[in-house]
Amino acid sequence: MIVAIDGPAGSGKSAVGRRVASALSLPFVDSGLMYRAVAWLAADRAIDLDDEGALTTLARNSRITIDGPQVHVDGRDLTGQVYGPQASESASRVAQVGGVREALVSQQRRLGDGGVVMAGRDIGTVVFPDTPHKFFLTASVEERARRRARQIEARGEVADPVALRREVAERDRRDAGRAISPMRPAEDAHLLGTDGLNLDQVVDAVLEALRKSA
Repeated sequence: MIVAIDGPAGSGKSAVGRRVASALSLPFVDSGLMYRAVAWLAADRAIDLDDEGALTTLARNSRITIDGPQVHVDGRDLTGQVYGPQASESASRVAQVGGVREALVSQQRRLGDGGVVMAGRDIGTVVFPDTPHKFFLTASVEERARRRARQIEARGEVADPVALRREVAERDRRDAGRAISPMRPAEDAHLLGTDGLNLDQVVDAVLEALRKSA
């Protein structure tokens, strides 16, 4: 079984996907971590984010493996690096490069061999368009900014609610407006608004939809 869970930043797709994968005894892959890995590698190797050719070559030549939250590139553990603010900020710019997306989609499809729950922004539309198990999670900008604030505060840092709302809205604009694989729900995706729902409720809704489609 391949389950695609898409949605904008802060919609809860990674947390939901991880729980759904556990319930189904399937591996979970957060595809966004692959773009973060390329972004971090680009910074580490002083590759300009406007150099699409160099970024494409980097993505094609990097073997990225995801095991839950763990990220390895060519056998090197980059888990701590890809969760850092630099990789997070640059990932959406890297994701706009067509060659990078092509290279990573190929790797994502290999990770789906044998079944997978995969979260991202184009899993149901591009990576696994033929799977019947597609979900698109949504939530308001305000709700997603609040979630980001809670994550930041949980690390003992101070969150700026106004700045977070602006960042979430800007990320939406970039993801939905990019020329290559724009973020949008697949025509046959289950649309699930998560405002006012806790994690358990969203996971239960996804699992119930999967049971009905079995």
